[in-house]
Amino acid sequence: MKILLVEDHQEIAGVIFDFFEIKGFQLDYARDGQQGFELASSNHYDVIILDVMLPYLDGFSVCQKLRTQGVDTPILMLTARDSSQDMLDGFEKGADDYLVKPFDLHILAARLNALHQRNTGNMTKKSLTFSNLTLDLTNRTLTRNECVFQLNQTLFTIMKTLMLRAPEIATREEILNQVWQDDIPEEDVLRHHIYQLRSQIDKPFKHAYLHTIPKVGYQLKLEVQ
Repeated sequence: MKILLVEDHQEIAGVIFDFFEIKGFQLDYARDGQQGFELASSNHYDVIILDVMLPYLDGFSVCQKLRTQGVDTPILMLTARDSSQDMLDGFEKGADDYLVKPFDLHILAARLNALHQRNTGNMTKKSLTFSNLTLDLTNRTLTRNECVFQLNQTLFTIMKTLMLRAPEIATREEILNQVWQDDIPEEDVLRHHIYQLRSQIDKPFKHAYLHTIPKVGYQLKLEVQ
């Protein structure tokens, strides 16, 4: 696995770099946001570890610029800020996962492996369809009517799980397992991802496909004619 680490704190960066290098991973390192953006734009990486508080260009801006340029490499953001709004900001900018400092390096490794596996998973079908929704399994785009939405890896996995279950309910536990596998986060980040997904596929339209089933999970419902 080839990793780009963007972290201005040299001590933290050194610990992460040594940990993954011992495991045989290949790493590139950037100590500020601008350098990280340039490396991510011009090189292929399997995953990107991106700190939020960076000199010259903060992590949120780096993430947003990369997504605007069409770079869909999975991004895991590191931050000491653990508020719900900060998490939501990161996901809205296109981040795939979020880890709050301090953290266990083995947890970081598990999160990165999960992102990488989902991104390189072998897909036998090219698309999934539910009513007017079409999920492209190759390009990670969701089409509703004539509107096309580019999904990050996490939103894509959630949407794929929902569409494979539709019109039945996908339980919260099922979605969590599909997205984070054996490393389910303690923070209630799923709710933030659902909010972001709903704002993309439902907010501009009269009919809402995505529904919350309290204490159970989430469901895609057909439009009642």
